Amino acid sequence: MDKTYDPHRIEQHWYDTWERENHFAPSGQGAPYCIMIPPPNVTGTLHMGHAFQDTIMDVLTRYHRMSGNNTLWQPGTDHAGIATQMVVERQLNAEGKTRHDLGREAFVQRVWDWKHESGGTITQQLRRMGASVDWSRERFTMDDGLSSAVREVFVRLFDEDLIYRGKRLVNWDPVLHTAVSDLEVVSEEEKGHIWHMRYPLADGDGHMVVATTRPETMLGDTAVAVHPEDERFTHLVGKRVQLPLCDRTIPVIADDYVDPEFGSGCVKITPAHDFNDYAVGMRHDLELINILTEDAHISNQAPAAYQGLDRFEARERIVADLDAQGLLAATEDHTLMVPRGDRTSAVIEPFLTDQWFVRAEPLAKPAIEAVEDGRIRFVPDNWKNTYYEWMRRIQDWCISRQIWWGHRIPAWYDDDGNIFVARDEEAARAQARAHHGHDVALRQDEDVLDTWFSSALWPFSTLGWPENTHELRTFYPTSVLVTGFDIIFFWVARMIMMGMKFMDDVPFREVYIHGLVRDSDGQKMSKSKGNVLDPIDIIDGIDLESLVEKRTSGMMQPQLAKRVEKTTRKAYPDGIAPHGTDALRFTFCSLATTGRDVVFDMGRADGYRNFCNKLWNAARYVLMNTDGEDCGADTGSEVRYTIADRWIRSRLQATVEEVDRNIRGYRLDLAAQALYEFIWDEYCDWYLELSKPVLQTSEDGAERRGTRQTLVQVLETVLRLTHPMMPFVTEEIWQRVAPLAGRTGPSIMLEPFPTLEEDWRDQAAEADVTWIQTFILGVRRIRGEMDISPNQALPVLLRKGGSEDRRRLDDYGVFLSRLARLEHIDWLETGDEAPEAAIALVGEMELLVPMKGLIDKDAELARLDKERNRLRGELDKTEKKLDNPSFVEKAPEQVVAQERQRLEDRRTALEQLDAQYARIQRL
Repeated sequence: MDKTYDPHRIEQHWYDTWERENHFAPSGQGAPYCIMIPPPNVTGTLHMGHAFQDTIMDVLTRYHRMSGNNTLWQPGTDHAGIATQMVVERQLNAEGKTRHDLGREAFVQRVWDWKHESGGTITQQLRRMGASVDWSRERFTMDDGLSSAVREVFVRLFDEDLIYRGKRLVNWDPVLHTAVSDLEVVSEEEKGHIWHMRYPLADGDGHMVVATTRPETMLGDTAVAVHPEDERFTHLVGKRVQLPLCDRTIPVIADDYVDPEFGSGCVKITPAHDFNDYAVGMRHDLELINILTEDAHISNQAPAAYQGLDRFEARERIVADLDAQGLLAATEDHTLMVPRGDRTSAVIEPFLTDQWFVRAEPLAKPAIEAVEDGRIRFVPDNWKNTYYEWMRRIQDWCISRQIWWGHRIPAWYDDDGNIFVARDEEAARAQARAHHGHDVALRQDEDVLDTWFSSALWPFSTLGWPENTHELRTFYPTSVLVTGFDIIFFWVARMIMMGMKFMDDVPFREVYIHGLVRDSDGQKMSKSKGNVLDPIDIIDGIDLESLVEKRTSGMMQPQLAKRVEKTTRKAYPDGIAPHGTDALRFTFCSLATTGRDVVFDMGRADGYRNFCNKLWNAARYVLMNTDGEDCGADTGSEVRYTIADRWIRSRLQATVEEVDRNIRGYRLDLAAQALYEFIWDEYCDWYLELSKPVLQTSEDGAERRGTRQTLVQVLETVLRLTHPMMPFVTEEIWQRVAPLAGRTGPSIMLEPFPTLEEDWRDQAAEADVTWIQTFILGVRRIRGEMDISPNQALPVLLRKGGSEDRRRLDDYGVFLSRLARLEHIDWLETGDEAPEAAIALVGEMELLVPMKGLIDKDAELARLDKERNRLRGELDKTEKKLDNPSFVEKAPEQVVAQERQRLEDRRTALEQLDAQYARIQRL
């Protein structure tokens, strides 16, 4: 093995090998286990959320593959209708063209060309993360098979009257000229105004005051509403008011929607431009007046004075006209939530337009029951409540989009407006012929389907539905869906509804909801905040020049870039050192608690890069001591295990059990912690050191063979145990260690995941080694406290020990002398006077290290005195702060509590220093 761990050298080699040898494909044996990748946008690049989520899925996939399951991790990408169309339209704009210059057919072909040339960035980055998806089965939501499934579902739902076309209110992006989903709307607080307007009663007897943040919508008002029990206005219900600036009157109605405590208690109702008002309008059969065009200008349904104006220009003129006519009662500053399109940043308008809808309620009922009766389990369980909340108040789903890239709606129209829905144009023409008795001209609907419509079919369309394929019979229902909470309704719920409808079964057994990845300050990572870390930068490293470029281009928040740059200059003069994929993956695993957000800190990634180094160096030690040596595996030679061998084998079983349990329970953080503690603390820091006296000084050949065998077997097992989390470094080491452990498979990923070896458990060995560790740590603590060189051999005296202590000392003295660096160990018998010494406890036994002759008394007293004076000064400063009533009363409670704790800690530290000073004085 190379002396230095170099992730860059090994990672690409092993991934190419795995993919070339088709190791990611299902084995065809064992119980099926299947995960569907949440298909990333074809326009996308890998971000921290993807990297975190894909790490979780790959850990589960590799674990179940190694556990003997017939495992499929199904890959694919989403055509991302709006996002992809925008990418290609921007390219055309740079050429001085629009999509209309090309026409629909040529534009769609241009998008396909882009997809083939540039649409695979994120799939290549998934490979960098070590994702063991079955690339031979990669799907795209616009490929032929999935397109066929989409048309089949649409036609069947339409035939059952579960899809219909109607004029309803939708979220409208006036720049894209299309309906958008709620997920594509980002609402954030912005400063604005609230205007109070007087609406005169039509009979001339006073007025009503209404308030709005969007005065331009008043042009489409069709009622003023009050609460039916609001005594201030009950006498006005049924009367009419004059709509300002418009030549019409509107009724005063009573509706429970109105909050009598809010504002004046009177609410303007604009059914065509507000979702709540739309519902009121439906209840009261109000007229729907659309006063906006598709690009958010005032339409010809409004008074002529405002027609053609941009909505915000119209707002200013309307406010001015109201003021001029004495109808503007007041204007207030107001902070409000403004909905903007996530692609265009344009203010989204509720807009009345003809769209296609799915009747959601009939589909939701069996989907709710599937979670209620336990056929689908949410992890953590509380997320099912979010699911219920959305599903039990579900609204019909707008599935049409006014763009060109996507699944074109399989509906055709004749000149009379009749609709013929069919799987293809030929079938539609047959329907029209049967309707009219002869052939007629047909035109296909211009709209495409919402991207979420095709992704709702993902669990079964990717497996070949509507054909009854072998894959569909084998892997549906899938095992688990790994996803974020933000798309429980948009994707999770819709997959459940479609699965129950078309497969008559759930699409997955469990839904594992993970948290969001946040920066080290707990802020959500976003490009707008400039706090996004690129996973590839962490894997490959990044030089300072690129860091500065990211900061100046706005890709990274200035203070984040400066902080990274500062730590980078100190540790890595040329930039952020490459951490490798394994270190990043293990960092994610260590943070993957159930349901909680992930706070990512680069310091943690640095620590796990050191962990990879630790494992690498441990493997080098093992190979140097076992390669070419008799390990007793196949030679038939006698093997004898030392207490250290028996201990590490037993501790390994506890780790196997804990890792296995926690992976199955989706507690990757606890599994990672168990691995880290075993590898770093028990195997590397203790067992490797305990093995050295045997290998270097023992004259017992059987004992040396036992230790060599244990070194190899435990390392090989722990590599398999760690492989799902850190696939590359484990594969590289395993290829060298496996033959020594008697394994000859082509890859660690095809080897069995470790299971419990009950005959390796040894409680007695664990108790004995715990005694050895306590003894050695006691000596090391004394060295640290007394500032004694680690190279100086120490005399040790023991007293108050029992027969078990004496046995252990006789049996394991070689380990104690070697690891604690001891000159000699003697027992103090009853009545013997102990010299002035530092003391540590090993159970009931006292361990004494005589101080005389070990330290420079005067120098140590001077050092301790200096430290005591420093601590007294800090203690005095803290006491004065807490004695100050102004500080205690005005400072935050948490700050005061911290100062009080600091005071206690310093008092305790000073007491310990005083005791140590007195002990040294007595020498």
